[in-house]
This record gives sequence, structure tokens and C-alpha cells, in this order.
Amino acid sequence: MDAAALLSKVEEAGQDNRLLDSAVQNLRDWLSGDFLPAWARQSLAELIEAEEFEELNDRFFRYLEFGTGGMRGRTIGKVTTPAERGASAAGATPEHPAVGANLLNDFTVIRATVGLFRYTAAFLAENGIDDLPRLVIAHDVRHFSRHFCELAASTWNRLGGVAFIFDGPRSTPQLSFSVRHLKAHAGVVITASHNPPHDNGYKVYFSDGAQVVPPHDKGIIAKVNAVGLEELPAFLEIDCGRVVTLGPNADVAYTACVRSTVLDPERLRESKLKAVFTPIHGTGATALPILRDAGVDLTVVPEQEKPDPNFSTVKSPNPENAEALELALRLAGEVGAEVVMGTDPDCDRMGVAVRNREGKLELLTGNQIGALLAEYRLRRLKELGWLPADGTRSAALIKTFVTSPLQDAIGRAHGVKVINTLTGFKWIGEKLKDYESQLREKLLAFDGTALDHDATTPRRKAELLLRHSTFYVFGGEESYGYLPADGVRDKDGNAACLIFCELAAWLKADGRTVPEFLDELYLTYGYHLEALGQIYYEGAAGAAKIHRILETYRASPPKKLDGIGVSKFTDFGRETIIDADGKRIPPQDLYFLELDNGWSYAVRGSGTEPKIKFYLFARREVDDPARLADAKKETAAALDRLREAIEQEAASRAEAKA
Repeated sequence: MDAAALLSKVEEAGQDNRLLDSAVQNLRDWLSGDFLPAWARQSLAELIEAEEFEELNDRFFRYLEFGTGGMRGRTIGKVTTPAERGASAAGATPEHPAVGANLLNDFTVIRATVGLFRYTAAFLAENGIDDLPRLVIAHDVRHFSRHFCELAASTWNRLGGVAFIFDGPRSTPQLSFSVRHLKAHAGVVITASHNPPHDNGYKVYFSDGAQVVPPHDKGIIAKVNAVGLEELPAFLEIDCGRVVTLGPNADVAYTACVRSTVLDPERLRESKLKAVFTPIHGTGATALPILRDAGVDLTVVPEQEKPDPNFSTVKSPNPENAEALELALRLAGEVGAEVVMGTDPDCDRMGVAVRNREGKLELLTGNQIGALLAEYRLRRLKELGWLPADGTRSAALIKTFVTSPLQDAIGRAHGVKVINTLTGFKWIGEKLKDYESQLREKLLAFDGTALDHDATTPRRKAELLLRHSTFYVFGGEESYGYLPADGVRDKDGNAACLIFCELAAWLKADGRTVPEFLDELYLTYGYHLEALGQIYYEGAAGAAKIHRILETYRASPPKKLDGIGVSKFTDFGRETIIDADGKRIPPQDLYFLELDNGWSYAVRGSGTEPKIKFYLFARREVDDPARLADAKKETAAALDRLREAIEQEAASRAEAKA
């Protein structure tokens, strides 16, 4: 079937509503353009001839957009065409990424890279910086990750910039660190984090080492959208001849940064803590020498140590899920480990299980891990003299709005400032940039000192930040992401593993278990329990359902759920919300509902996956240790009923006619 016949069939499918109008327009542009190589054009022909219109809608109903710091989506379609499969065997990685405007493939990667280059070059010129734009790119172990990394580097070089890539997979936090360490102007990591194997992503960082935030994100999007399809062919052939490849020496500075986050290295070494670790087939192997050098008696899950883009031993490579740690838990039973840790494929998230007084292993939630680490860091920073005993508003604990209020209670009790941000670690990174900039400006005005922030020792940097700006003590989000210090500007699974081992060693030396310490927090600050509700809606139809839920919540919030009245509704997209630094929170489709019983929940669409999320928060005062177990059971049952009621009510909104 020639191009005219294919276009005719597309137009016909649009007229009888088998294809969305936007899909018809985008297919028209792609089929009539002169940028597709033969295999890609053949792939579209195969889909159109087979009348795979649902697949074509999903692939073409929109252009893949920047969400939480970049793009994330399918790189292997639900339907893989013979042209995409190529010479690859069944079950292996296809020869080519799937073709489509709404997919991560060569075409969308090139557009993103060209747009990022043009924005970066314009930013340098506007700020009087006479330098070639420098980009650092890292990638995880996913399908096409190395290919996309080299394609982006080749594109950047062809445009006149300097691109650095690693000699193999590296973690997201190492990319964040390396942007700063190499004094690059931007960074990219090719990863879809813990998404299913068919996905990949393109996450963008700016010169501060953090994911892009306004105005950079919107500026980059504008430049990406301005890239014409006719420009793409010039970059499709990869040429890495002038790309700078970073070898093992590039790891030395990053691992030193991670090691510096430990507050009491001697106690950790003396504890001889036994731990089991799994990278779940991803890039977390970086943590192995760091943990062993710190004195941890470490055993690695052998079946999950090697990279595997299919993550074949788990249903999902997500350490939030108990199933992903199943092999590690079994191994911990065999070797008598006290702690089990797992990181996701790009090693920015960490899941944990700990042994209780009865000798059984208990899985911790992301909220619990964050609260434990926050309390430990604050206590030890005070004991070591880094922070005054009564606390100070010049020190900050940073979390997201949808992370447990237990951490707010911990910060307030320790007398430090608690900053709540929107979901996405980029907002925590933005805070760290603000504090660094404020310190630099104060020192320049005070005595003309031009501070090298990353070269300053952690203790000295803390002293300066406390005196002239804000000292960051710890930060995290409920989705298992934590950052103990500001040398990295994204959540760091490597550092999180190390400081959790430090916490466990501190408790071990005192004869306590981690669950006992957690109960101590509950008795001090109140029993807090969180739950996550979520509904998945894939593809073009799913996106419309998510939009419908969010819009109807805004127009007509629920009045009562599970018999509990809604006392307050806060719309972050329409109301002015000010954080503890006096800075306005950017508008976003995030809603908070407070209930008559003192509980609350938040609603937002995921920035990285096709789903809508509901974050539930319960709290109960318990001052009698004998009552804590019953309080946990009663609260869990009530919160579960509330979650079901919220999900059912939202599902009815999704199906309601517009």
C-alpha cells in the first residue's frame, strides 16, 4: 500500500471515529513527511493495513510530553510490528523502538535533545556565558537505553556541543552528581525508573544537578515543540566519534560524596551489621563497594545482580512492592541478615525490610523509612554539635505534601523548619539550589568569598549555611526516595542504603530493633498510618478519564466518604499556597481534602505513569504502649474502608458522561 492509500485509510478511520482527530493529524504529518526511514514507514503501513487503530490511537493521539522532569512512556508498543521486530528473536529486544509520536523512540529522543540543546545554548548566550553547551548523559539497563544514550550524545555533538557519556549503566543520582562535578550545563538520564519493562524515559537536569523546574522546563518544552519533523533525518545516524566517554574514574568522586553522608562511620564499622542487598537487575551495584567499605557484612541476591531489561525475576522492579524483595527476604533468612535493602533499576529509590525482636523480617513503607531517617539524622546532628539542642529555623527538613505528616511532627519537635513541596524530587532540588545561591550571595557581599560549594567539607558547609542561609538536614518523599545531603540533587538509593545501615547499626549498639524505634516515634508523635489508592487508565481513553476525575473534583468535590464528612477542600491549582520559606507553591492539579475525624487525603494524577493517585493520612494519639497494637489494627481497617470508598467514588466520576 503506497503513502496515498495509507493516508486515505487513516482519513477514513478518522471519519468513522476509529481514530481520534489528533491521531489522524499526527499520522498525516508523519506519513506525508520525508523523515521516516524505510523500516519505520513499513511499521506504520503494517499497523494501518492490519487496522490496529487502538494501537495507532495510543501511539499518535499526542506527542510525548515532559512530565516530572522529562518524558516517560512506552518504547515497545502493545503491538510490535514485524518491521520493528526486524531480525530479533521472539522475546528479545526488538531491532527498533516502536514508531509513534507518543512513544519514546529515536524521533522523540532527537526532538527532545535538539530542543534541550537550543534552550541551553540560548540560556548561555542570554547570561553572557561564552562556552560550548556541555551535556552529561547516563542510562540504566532498559531496552534501548544505551542506544538512546548514544543517539542523544551524537545529536548534541552534531549541534556543536560537548557530550559526556559513561562506559556503561549508571544510577540517576550519579548523573545528578556528575552534572555538578563536571560543571556541565545540562544532564539527561535514560530511564523509566521502576516502570514496566516496555517503558523507557528521558529525564532532564540543569546545571545545578537537579531535574528541571520552571522556567526551564517550560522553556525546554517550547524549544522541543518547535523542532520540525523535517529536521530529524540529519541526526538519525549515530556518530560518537567526538563523544567523551567516562570510565571507572568517574565513579570515584561520586562514591566519596555518598560516603560523606555517614555521620558516625566508626559505629557503623564496629557493628558488623549483616545485610542483604538486591539491585533488582538495575544499576544499584554501585552501592556494593560503598556498603562493604563502610563495614557492612553484605550478601547480594545472585539472581538479581546482573542487568536484565526484562526484570525477569519480578513482576515489577519496584522496591515498594513486597514481591520485588521476595528473593532478598528468602536469602536474608538463610544468612541471618538484620536488614534487607533493594533499589529500583535507576537506583534512586530504596525499599527496606528489618528484623524485629521476635526474629521475623518486617517490610517498611516509604513513609516509615523517611520518618526513621529524619529522626535519626536530627538526633545525631544535635548530639554531634552540628545543630543546637533546641533546633533552629536555619535548618530544614524537606518533604512533599503527600509524604507522611509524621515527618512534619518530627521536624517541629526538633525545632527545625519543615518545608513541604509538590510531588517530584525536582522541587526539593530547587530548594537546595535556592539555599546554595543565598549562601553564595551572602558570602560575596560579606567578605568577597567565592565559595566552591561541593569542595567545602560537610561540617564547614553546615556551619556556613546555618549562619547565612538554610542547612538541609534531610529530605524525602513517600515513594521510597531519600536524600541525606546536598552533594546530589536528586533522591539517592546508594546513599539511602548507606545511611539506613548507619541507623540500624546505631540501634544495634543500643540493643534496640528498628521496629521498636518506630514504635517509639508513634508513642512520641502519635500513631500515623498512610495508604495509597490508585486507579490505572492506559492510552488515550485513559488519559481522558484521569482528566475527567481531576476536573470534576475541582468543580464538585466529595461531601462525604465512608460516612465521614469533608471539612475542607484545598485546590493547589487555583489557590495561593505559601511554603515555610515564604515562597509560593507553583499551581498544580493537586487537591487536599481534610475530613471531620482529623484525617486527610490528597488527589493527583501521576506525572510518570497512566494512573490517578490518592494519598490517605490517618493519625491517632496513643500514649500507652499496651494500646499501640490495637490502635494499629483499628486504624488500618478504617483507613482501608476509606480508601475503597475514595476509589469507588472516583471510578464513578471517570465513567460519568462529560
